Amino acid sequence: MKYYPQIVGFENNRLLFKDGTALLYDDGKQKSNKELLENPDVQDQFYYHYPKGKLNTRTDCQQDAGRIRNEEFFRKIYGKTKAEVAKNLVQIVWCPKLVGQKIRVTSMNGVADALRKVSAELDEMPEYKVYLQNCGGTFNWRVIHGTRRLSMHSFGMTIDLNAHFSDYWQWSCHCTNEDKAVTYKNRIPQKIVDVFEKHGFIWGGKWYHYDTMHFEYRPELLDN
Repeated sequence: MKYYPQIVGFENNRLLFKDGTALLYDDGKQKSNKELLENPDVQDQFYYHYPKGKLNTRTDCQQDAGRIRNEEFFRKIYGKTKAEVAKNLVQIVWCPKLVGQKIRVTSMNGVADALRKVSAELDEMPEYKVYLQNCGGTFNWRVIHGTRRLSMHSFGMTIDLNAHFSDYWQWSCHCTNEDKAVTYKNRIPQKIVDVFEKHGFIWGGKWYHYDTMHFEYRPELLDN
């Protein structure tokens, strides 16, 4: 409720929304890792603790904080369809001095404002220009490769950095099998991660199923 003004209350195990609808918070079910991904309730989104700051030890296969997403929740706060989300997209210039790339993100829930702050700070770090140029993408209504789950890019509240300097678990294992062991890789500097986290974005490089180019606006996971 602190970060999403579309939620106006909580009653009888349900989130209450400004439009008069409600969403079950906790279904009371014990779930496997696969079930958490495929059929999470809202409470399940907090199942894993997101480790803010420097990642000192490699996360294990039980740690994918931020990948557990209740799709209906995000549809309620950003838009149920591609057209609904698109109505709230705004254009910002990413790192005007270093890069100058025009990108589109949602204005909902302060996402655009937060990303402008990230951009302004990183724009003063020319040593990281190679990672910041050629952004891999922001808004893109699609499913995650190899799944039927809607990507968070569909809601315009994410950004991918330069794919040339990024690593992704599916690229590593040449598969989409969530149960297969993967070898961690990362080339994104910690200072870039710190700036994003400061303004409410989590980093996909902290997932066991890592996606090091990916930053996603999830301030509720950082508020601890």
